[in-house]
Amino acid sequence: MSQINPGTILAIIGLYFALLVVISYFTSRNADNKTFFTADKNSPWLLVAIGMIGATLSGVTFISVPGAVGNLGAGNSAFSYMQMVFGFMVGYFIIATVLMPIYYRLNLTSIYGYLNDRFGRYAYLTGAGFFLLSRLIGASLRLYLVAIVLQKFVMDPLGVHFVVTVVVTILLIWIYTFQGGIKTIVVTDTLQTVCMISAVVLTIYFIADAMDLSGVGEIVSTIKNSDYSQMFFFEGGWSDPNNFWKQFISGALIALVMTGLDQDMMQKNLTCKSLKDAQKNMFFFSIALIFAKMLFISLGALLYIFAAHKGFAIPEASDQLYPSVAFEHLPAAVGVIFVLGLVAAAYSSADSALTSLTTSFCVDFLGFENSDASETDKKKTRFKVHVAFSFLLLAIILITYYAIENRSIINQVFRLAGYTYGPILGMFAFGILTKRKIMDVYSIVVAVVCVGLTILIDMNSASWFGGLTLGHMSIALNGLLTFIGLLIISKPHLRKQNTREG
Repeated sequence: MSQINPGTILAIIGLYFALLVVISYFTSRNADNKTFFTADKNSPWLLVAIGMIGATLSGVTFISVPGAVGNLGAGNSAFSYMQMVFGFMVGYFIIATVLMPIYYRLNLTSIYGYLNDRFGRYAYLTGAGFFLLSRLIGASLRLYLVAIVLQKFVMDPLGVHFVVTVVVTILLIWIYTFQGGIKTIVVTDTLQTVCMISAVVLTIYFIADAMDLSGVGEIVSTIKNSDYSQMFFFEGGWSDPNNFWKQFISGALIALVMTGLDQDMMQKNLTCKSLKDAQKNMFFFSIALIFAKMLFISLGALLYIFAAHKGFAIPEASDQLYPSVAFEHLPAAVGVIFVLGLVAAAYSSADSALTSLTTSFCVDFLGFENSDASETDKKKTRFKVHVAFSFLLLAIILITYYAIENRSIINQVFRLAGYTYGPILGMFAFGILTKRKIMDVYSIVVAVVCVGLTILIDMNSASWFGGLTLGHMSIALNGLLTFIGLLIISKPHLRKQNTREG
């Protein structure tokens, strides 16, 4: 059993945080608003790609994906999650070949500026508003997941209250992001990705050693011969949460909305020097992510196999499996490794989320790019916005803590994304696929009504449609309803006729 001291864990977190502050110091020198929002459009594409892997994985993947592997019969069980990952590739291809050229052509700081250019200000604010809601919920749940693990294994033994844990976590993130913004994030996310992947690889090594498995071949064979190795599910039909086509299509749409239509992820891409570099970044990132996700799922299978091998009980909440094994059933070194990976996962998601929320609000709602205010005044305003979003994250995490019972969070994150990202998907799709103009003032009404309809249908789909559950397909439904709603409030685009006087 691991006997790592909670004080040692705090020391590790302190050293890791100190490294992030050092990086922040060097990347934020002489930083202005342009640096905070765009990193002066000078980021190396490979650095951005590596950092995006960590930001995409986050604490949800680090803990929930390995735990979800053992939920046989449920969505994302066994290796079925890879069906969604393969769908991601389609979404990333569309991002690189369709969305990125638009963003670079319009020279956007906030990607929702496209909606202003295509439809008008109300649609613009609607899209940006739904992003703020989506990212606040997603980032809060991810931070909650990490904080609750740190609380159980580190802070509770030290007598530290959960509120203090969360406040300190957010404060640390705020300190190294408030000055350099996205320029700092591009570098720190790269470090965090390396830490996360290293933690998983080393954990797999120690589990294999504890089970006397020699070499990669024997590890692969053990997983392949287990109950957790099935990857493709074609037999169950659309009512099966693991159905291949259901998950593949959902994966494509999730990648499209949670990366391509998400200011958080796209802000990193838009710091590249050119469209060509940004596309290189996206293609490299999409391939590397397949191997990263496979690594996490393999770890999940090994955790369940290891539990059966040693004969200890699986925690009721699958999110707790990985930390339980790391702290209680493996050498102390694994506990150290886990903490590094967990903290990296927390920061890689939350730091960029806080930066993108600040960017979107300042650019989209406060109109920084068209403002006559001085650079100093803008910097003061940006500072206040950064602080405000930090408090919002704190509030949502605490509400989550007191309102949510023990359960796996990953499906909840994607389900919420289906509700809040759906209108953004529908608006961008309508703008790109049609040339029709809309009555812009009604766009917010369409978006809100379509979210409500999606929730209603999702809650009753099993009884209304013979057992069919939407799952992640709620994104597709929401986007389709929004598209139809925009069509209803639209009119044909009238081209100006060239006339010649006789």
